[in-house]
Amino acid sequence: MSTTLAEGRRTAPAAGRTPGDRTAPPRRRPAWGPTLVLLLGAVYCLIPILWVVMAATKGSDELFTTFTLSPGSGLVGNLTDLSHYRDGVYWQWMANSALYAGAGALLSAAVSGTAGYALAKYRFRGRATVFNVLLAGVLMPPITLAVPQYLLMAKAGLADSYWSVLLPSILSPYGIYLARIYAAAAIPDEVVEAARVDGAKEWRLFRSVALPMMVPGLVTVFLFQFVAIWNNFLLPYIMLGDDRKFPVTVGLYSLLQQGANAPALYTLVVTGALLSILPLIALFLGLQRYWRIDLLSGAVKS
Repeated sequence: MSTTLAEGRRTAPAAGRTPGDRTAPPRRRPAWGPTLVLLLGAVYCLIPILWVVMAATKGSDELFTTFTLSPGSGLVGNLTDLSHYRDGVYWQWMANSALYAGAGALLSAAVSGTAGYALAKYRFRGRATVFNVLLAGVLMPPITLAVPQYLLMAKAGLADSYWSVLLPSILSPYGIYLARIYAAAAIPDEVVEAARVDGAKEWRLFRSVALPMMVPGLVTVFLFQFVAIWNNFLLPYIMLGDDRKFPVTVGLYSLLQQGANAPALYTLVVTGALLSILPLIALFLGLQRYWRIDLLSGAVKS
């Protein structure tokens, strides 16, 4: 009798509610703290970009005499002067940066994808040691490798050449690490074994089965490496002596150094800095669809 009463109490509806009542639970108040922190962070990151945009519209007589965030009227003149400076050397710098970053990031993504797939799907002696060495390479600051890399390139006779900047950019420990993690998560072992049972050779298996599954991860590696090479300053600054081979980072720095004696060049530096970030924005907007596709496919699989 007591057991029946206890079960009746547990199954009885709450007071004031009927069994068919489906009133939604009370909504939680929005957390404004994290949103406010994110907004402050966004403002902190966007103010320098806004300053560059505004400063690029000002002539040399307006740059230091008008309000910082107010637009000027000299953008067209600045673009014209920058294009004509030393017979268009700025566009040579931009082309060099596109070569270094584009070819370096593409080759780095290919090497990272191959090495990451091998570390994720093959069992061989020393695999853990190789992966630990890669992790150590991720933690090592690039500045510590600049001088040894220069000595190696000078020994090989490649200093002050395009190869001296391109070759060190191909091997990326962080890219291999990302590719290994992504391959382990995105490529099921069952799919690999099924392809082997069907008679697929290892190279064809990688090219036809694994590589399409790794595309979103390789796009991420490509984008990270492209941005890193495009913004790299120390390596080309040490390797190169011919200013016609400079990337845009070193070229703008050399132009800024000349601005100490010719203040009119400051407007060219600011305008060049504005133009140099446009390819990165366009690249990100063009490649972000691969992340969307990856997220949608993951949602369908789940």
